[in-house]
Amino acid sequence: MAIITLTTDLGSKDFYQAALKGSILSILPTATIVDVTHEVPSFNISHAAFVLKNVYPYFPKGTVHLIGIDSVFSQHTKYIALKYKDHFFVGADNGIFSLLFDEKPEEIVELNIMQDLKYLHFPLVDIFVKAATQLAKGAKLQDIGVATDNIEERMLLNPVIERDIIRGSVIYIDTFSNVITNITKELFTKIQQNRDFTLYFRKNETINQLSWHYNEVPEGEKLCLFGISNHLEIAINKGKASGLLGLHLNDIVRVEFHS
Repeated sequence: MAIITLTTDLGSKDFYQAALKGSILSILPTATIVDVTHEVPSFNISHAAFVLKNVYPYFPKGTVHLIGIDSVFSQHTKYIALKYKDHFFVGADNGIFSLLFDEKPEEIVELNIMQDLKYLHFPLVDIFVKAATQLAKGAKLQDIGVATDNIEERMLLNPVIERDIIRGSVIYIDTFSNVITNITKELFTKIQQNRDFTLYFRKNETINQLSWHYNEVPEGEKLCLFGISNHLEIAINKGKASGLLGLHLNDIVRVEFHS
């Protein structure tokens, strides 16, 4: 079964998303198309990388992940396909892959598929679709591009670590208004060393206990936990943490550990 996932900033009110799917099905009618999301904020590659990083491991090996973020034609941006942990990815080399992967991909090629001038302003439905469908049909990376070792590098804002303190920031707010930080469970555990902690954030709010699940506290109460992304989240049971606690993207949070 050929599976192609879609992660784009196309939204859902225009014809772009349907045009993309129609282009795939015109070449590969048997494809199983899975929408990861089309609601990535325009050109926001860090948002897209966070979403896809937490999604792709759930798909079967051999799945092709088509990424349509900031993919309009540019003389300075190349289009690439790559293999990482037996998954295939197709997208613009705009830095998203350096945010998406923790290790170097197994193979990378710069696509050499002929551009149809009719779709020069919309390569997503042309070059990207041709590459994704070829891979889904079993083509090798070298069949659709030229090997390369270089991809555009972008840097995420990492937590600042002091002796007994982790200073992090908000990197994602989900549909339920749960606030996700850049503090991973691995980092938290490493610095904590079984000590008590206090989490400080906006308006002098504090939390000093980790929860295992969202309804561990009474409805309307705040909590923190490590969710499915393994990043520290601030939430309110059956409430909207971001709005009620005044937390927004890039806001600072601080964890202090004490005996």
